[in-house]
Amino acid sequence: MAAAPVTSGTPVSPGTTVGPGTARTVAPPTPPRLLPDAELERSDVVANSTMNRGRGLTGVNSYARELGFDPVVHLLAGPGPAHWLDLCSGEGHALRAAARLLPDNAVLTGVDLVGPLTPRPLPPTLDLVTASAASWRPTLSYDLITCVHGLHYLGDKLALLARAAGWLTADGLMVADLDPAFLRLADGSPGARPVLAALRAAGFAYHPRRHRLTLQGRREVRLPFDYLGADDAAGPNCTGQPAVASYYRPRG
Repeated sequence: MAAAPVTSGTPVSPGTTVGPGTARTVAPPTPPRLLPDAELERSDVVANSTMNRGRGLTGVNSYARELGFDPVVHLLAGPGPAHWLDLCSGEGHALRAAARLLPDNAVLTGVDLVGPLTPRPLPPTLDLVTASAASWRPTLSYDLITCVHGLHYLGDKLALLARAAGWLTADGLMVADLDPAFLRLADGSPGARPVLAALRAAGFAYHPRRHRLTLQGRREVRLPFDYLGADDAAGPNCTGQPAVASYYRPRG
């Protein structure tokens, strides 16, 4: 017997596609396999990242260009010894250049998952730490915290931002690049709107044209999201390079 035609009054269950006179079940899209941080850090997308390895302090390919200001000028304008933390610092070229320009009481710290590929002697004011930004913790507060294109390759981006907010001095500045298109909810839908709203409520400012996130002054930040894992096969982000999408579930 031929299948009964589907009319406008025929109920169609979710997950079906109505064809010319028939309804057939269609499998929902396969969700990506979400990686925990330990596995993500072994991913080719993260391990092969070269976004920050050659960037200097000033010039065409520089921190000054990416941040919109010269970090040394900013630090010298402060009231006390300059403390700068650079997360995902790559080779540390910008920090090395800054060490030559800042007073001897400056404290410069770079943290990078891979660390410098060509070890060289460090200036006395500079410490380059090879560690995961997801688990590293500082022992002092910083006047300037930067993460130039580093969040693109981290899993729990929000956890790092929340922790780093507490590492600032009372009037310190944090600047990080963030592509909100790579913030996803549990079902794969865009998470940019709720996440950016929560970040703004916590005191962050987001500048969409530059994909730049800033925070002024130390504070305790609690963001209402639970981290689910990361997708290292999400494709290119705003930089044109493959990046990591982070998945969250709103809390409560």
